[in-house]
Amino acid sequence: MLLYGPPGAGKKTRVICLLRELYGAGVEKMKIEHQIFETPSKRKVEIITIASNYHIEVNPSDVGIYDRVVIQELIKTVAQTHQLDSHTQREFKVVVLMEVDKLTKDAQHALRRTMEKYMATCRIILCCNSSSKVIPAIRSRCLGVRVAAPTHSEIVGILQNICRKECLSIPPELANRIAEKSNRNLRRAILMCEACRVQQYPFSPDQEIVEPDWEIFLRDTANFIVQEQSPKRLSEVRGRIYELISHLIPTDVIFKGLLKELVNNCDGQLKGEVTQLAAFFEHRLQQGSKAIYHIEAFVAKFMALYKKFLEDNMADVY
Repeated sequence: MLLYGPPGAGKKTRVICLLRELYGAGVEKMKIEHQIFETPSKRKVEIITIASNYHIEVNPSDVGIYDRVVIQELIKTVAQTHQLDSHTQREFKVVVLMEVDKLTKDAQHALRRTMEKYMATCRIILCCNSSSKVIPAIRSRCLGVRVAAPTHSEIVGILQNICRKECLSIPPELANRIAEKSNRNLRRAILMCEACRVQQYPFSPDQEIVEPDWEIFLRDTANFIVQEQSPKRLSEVRGRIYELISHLIPTDVIFKGLLKELVNNCDGQLKGEVTQLAAFFEHRLQQGSKAIYHIEAFVAKFMALYKKFLEDNMADVY
């Protein structure tokens, strides 16, 4: 099964619900394990897994280019272990692979071969944000389930339901504002509601919604780029991007956030050119392994383009 949809839409929640239907409440008794795998070059890579007696969940892309080894060895190990009592339990275990769209092509082809080999004793559930980055050979062998992002009204309803269960009273105006700021990401909306509860309770309709620090930092970085275009400023921006990456902000989120803020400072024609630049370097970012190079290259190109745009405008004025 292949579940795909935007972050915060509920893919993992649906997986847990499906597993609970298959195996009962025992699937919620999970433990975190550190597993070590050995690559063909004798290098050892460690990865964190979450497992119950009935399933195991892992994100193979955490180990980078060694994801193929993790997938093959992990599925092989799970498939070779049988349930103690197959009469009262399912005959198969389930492997849940997260962020499949971030796997290397080698790993995806290895996954396709391994899926076919151990189909009798092992079932695989794949989760990803975009199915277009998953090879056709895997997509054709899976039941595709698109998990759409919740609507604003659904998010408002869920927030009100959560607050009611927690014996809290949330004004409809505040719930609506949180839903709008969440960008249809339910996980984010719930976290924002929790932050508002910590900041102030009882809630007020015009209460300020706390933004994550990294978003403010990213917006300031975009303003840095627009204010000055020079090698010195580029070096400062590189340091700020490193800061975001070191705090585990995903590089594609950094890229989209920068583009959104930079485009707001451009006119109609420049917006198209900047968007084309972003598409070019974002594609390179997906192909490469050092994200900082491609983000910095995009910033440098934008600086050159924006500076030329300003100089041309000044020449027209005089």
